Amino acid sequence: MNSLGINKPKKETKIVVAMSGGVDSSVVAALMKQEGYDVTGITLKLYDDIKQSKEGRQCCAGQDIMDAKRVSEKININHEILYYQKKFKSEVIDSFIDSYTAGETPIPCVQCNQTVKFRDLFKYAKDLKADALITGHYVSRVQKNGRASMYRAKDYNRDQSYFLFSTTQEQLDYLRFPLGEIDKSETRSIAKKLNLNVADKPDSQDICFVPNGDYSSVIKKFRPESFKRGKIVDLKGNQIGEHEGIINYTIGQRKGIKISSDKPLYVVNINAKNNTVIVGRKENLEIKEIQLRELNILADKKEFSEIINIKVRSTGRLLKAKINLFNEHAKVEILDKETGISPGQACVFYSKDSYGDKVLGGGWINRTLNNNLST
Repeated sequence: MNSLGINKPKKETKIVVAMSGGVDSSVVAALMKQEGYDVTGITLKLYDDIKQSKEGRQCCAGQDIMDAKRVSEKININHEILYYQKKFKSEVIDSFIDSYTAGETPIPCVQCNQTVKFRDLFKYAKDLKADALITGHYVSRVQKNGRASMYRAKDYNRDQSYFLFSTTQEQLDYLRFPLGEIDKSETRSIAKKLNLNVADKPDSQDICFVPNGDYSSVIKKFRPESFKRGKIVDLKGNQIGEHEGIINYTIGQRKGIKISSDKPLYVVNINAKNNTVIVGRKENLEIKEIQLRELNILADKKEFSEIINIKVRSTGRLLKAKINLFNEHAKVEILDKETGISPGQACVFYSKDSYGDKVLGGGWINRTLNNNLST
């Protein structure tokens, strides 16, 4: 059994490494080559180049493809480019816009993993007869009795398990995540020791197809009709202001409401059907229950019989919750205090065992409920 858990000599083990052009996936490719595996690097071109911000960068742009190719040449591996712009536009960008115009707060990074990366690239790697698909994600994988489980990464500050909740069991059995047990600083140190050209390259910032984090500019480009004026109302339905399009607002937002009040006002709900933004106090943001759609379960359902932990945003803390599972949806009772949860985000389930925080699966937040109103 080799270091990837595959019963083959390393030199006979064919692997595909998803290379984004960043330091993480470049280090993974280099380490796999160094260990003696038969490595092919694949980079996805997902959209036509856009202007990048001065503060950071987006992945899967033209410079990233060149960086991935340079790394591949340096470590002497085959490198391919897959042109997935049409797939990415229809399954990620269009879905993102649909969600925002419906008053939700979407997470396109999850949908990207769910579609073009872990579905289409997965299939391509299988077609190449590769034994495994390797990525630079910070997430841990534990295999027992031929079945893989996903865990939060050792470096909690870099952990990406939240974004991978929709990974299927079949995909997880095939995937490998070599960076799950090391810190980001160690990854950069390895890149420098190997003299990789991306060793000091900044991490990706914001969403890859959203320049400078300006979501509204993307929606204006594809759906200019979405910018329709409407009412800003209080919890009783009284109009107290006017907005220039619901896509400019997210639940929990405080800045940009532009309404004078003796206490700060927050966006507590967005009603796309009526084109209204509902505002209230901070205490009105507390959510007690959420309802989920499109579940992906990676564990035995008996593991949900007790109180487990959940995350409702990528940078959020673990919250205690009770889960009621149904066929395609779930009802989640949140036992800890949490505010500003928005439909369109993901809710990911975790349980604690001797290996760490195990990912049990998750679903998309369809509705939230509190004592004031529901969305």
